[in-house]
Amino acid sequence: MEKSIDPAVNELLKKSNGASTVWQRAEAMLPQCGFGELGVCCRICFMGPCRIDPFGEGPQVGVCGATAQVIAARNFARMIAGGAAAHSDHGRDVANALLTAVENPDAGYRIKDTAKLYKVAGYFNIDLKNKKVNDIARETAIAALAEFGQQTGPLRFIQRAPQARREIWQRLGITPRGIDREIVEIMHRTTMGVDQEHTNIMLQGMRASLADGWGGSMVATELQDILFGTPSPIRGQVNLGVLSENEVNIVVHGHEPVLSEMIVLAARDEEMLALARSKGAAGINLTGICCTANEILLRHGIAVAGNFLQQELAVATGAVDAMIVDVQCIMASLGEFCRHYHTKLVTTSPKAKMDGVTHIEFTEHEALEKAKEIVKIAIENFPNRGAVDIPKHKMDLVAGFSHEAILYMLGGSFRGSYTPLNDNIINGRIKGVAGVVGCNNPKTPHDVAHVELVKELIANDILVVQTGCSGIACAKSGLMTPEAAVQFAGPGLKQVCETVGMPPVLHSGSCVDNSRILVALSEMVTTGGLGNDISDLPVAGAAPEWMSEKAISIGQYFVASGVFTVFGVGLPVFGSPVFRDYLFKDLEKLVGGSWAMEKTPAEMAARMIDHIRKKREKLGISKAKERVLYDMEMRRELVV
Repeated sequence: MEKSIDPAVNELLKKSNGASTVWQRAEAMLPQCGFGELGVCCRICFMGPCRIDPFGEGPQVGVCGATAQVIAARNFARMIAGGAAAHSDHGRDVANALLTAVENPDAGYRIKDTAKLYKVAGYFNIDLKNKKVNDIARETAIAALAEFGQQTGPLRFIQRAPQARREIWQRLGITPRGIDREIVEIMHRTTMGVDQEHTNIMLQGMRASLADGWGGSMVATELQDILFGTPSPIRGQVNLGVLSENEVNIVVHGHEPVLSEMIVLAARDEEMLALARSKGAAGINLTGICCTANEILLRHGIAVAGNFLQQELAVATGAVDAMIVDVQCIMASLGEFCRHYHTKLVTTSPKAKMDGVTHIEFTEHEALEKAKEIVKIAIENFPNRGAVDIPKHKMDLVAGFSHEAILYMLGGSFRGSYTPLNDNIINGRIKGVAGVVGCNNPKTPHDVAHVELVKELIANDILVVQTGCSGIACAKSGLMTPEAAVQFAGPGLKQVCETVGMPPVLHSGSCVDNSRILVALSEMVTTGGLGNDISDLPVAGAAPEWMSEKAISIGQYFVASGVFTVFGVGLPVFGSPVFRDYLFKDLEKLVGGSWAMEKTPAEMAARMIDHIRKKREKLGISKAKERVLYDMEMRRELVV
């Protein structure tokens, strides 16, 4: 059975160089712990580990007396805390980089989008009068950093949510205060002997997830745009075929563009290019894996080598001279894997080191200098290449659909608005909008669920917005070009795409850029005609091949924001029917959004399409309305 829908992956998996891949290690782990998969294994204290028998024949409470629903809720909430911590620490690093851009210009950082700076400064109530750009940037960075440690809320970006949504959060007591505070409180509540009620645990789980989506992640996205530029539509290429046979190949992998943006500058430096030519290379070819790849794709059009499960296979081509990593989604196998090839692996974050791997500490204050040092390692390694085996597969794409880019695309510089989108949803050409995001997981065939789900959605006239590895999966399958609308989209969506000149699937960025989707949903509500809250909109979300705690935090902040959200692969909640029903049914009564889990992309699509249909019926727009062109006599009859 093929492991992937991607032929480049299947080609390289047939090779063997003595290094095990993620698929081989996954097979060696079978059977995996069923109690853990169902969410009813508890190791929080050392009276255990405890496990609840989901079939009712063995223990039904842990040593401390915790029930299945309490254990499942604690585990789920701790996954939210882990994911929120990762995204929020990312945001903190970006805020520090913005401060460095002001205080240490020699580091290499520059403010690229002053308009975005002024807009974001407004959310922090910073007075812009008679101030220089650097002064505004300094105050914005300091205000953003204060969001992490503040003890009373609400977070500043909460004001971007619709009023009706904010009132729900306030009524439930889940409006996030300080970002770090919410994560710490989860860890406290879920410590042995503290919170013993699954519904109360999850109120704090929702609060922490909102501190991620409307806090840490949004801080990361907005400040990255200020520093590195707000993405706009840009062409690029994707898949392992973007690696070069005759140039120095550098692969950046991880999540923080604070590093990768400096690598971009260093790889284009004439001194570095001259050094590469002196070693026999034709130049320097920079590409990426995972969300770092998405960041440099959206801002520079730099090609993407692949998504999460392709990180080892990039090395297996024999063509990667250096892989530069920072944080998140970096497999522990890479150190050993690279030793089977000539590839130099370089870690850069003090938070993420590996035994026996070259470490060059990357700091904001020496950013460009450190980036050149790293690029030089790759260049010096180029002559050590052996045989290379680069798959020929690569695909064109158009990415860069930020919130601002969508506004411009729909209305231009002076009339940018979501009105054309809302109007086309109301008239039925577009049935709704779906966010399809998340990781890859070797438990399911690589990329299949992402691609098949998205194809089904756009065939049913549902516009899809993507981030992360999911976006890379669909880009590789040719779904992110304007031409894809002709081949894959339903008649209504196809007509809109052809009119605007856009793909039916919009790539909006990396994992933290899911916050762009939150902003877009809020803008749809503000524009009018589709209800008063995010929960009224004909929208749905999905993570078909998730694997990370970050995905759970993302899923929960979308649910808490009022979005129906379906995951594939599985969810660690089925060992407790009480907690499962709380997530799948009860949450909708509280926050207007709910979780779901389906195994196949067809089942996921059916649930999302049905949900969007019901929302359209509730809004009274379930029947298509043809556009009427008014003549002069009809205009005279209008009452103003």
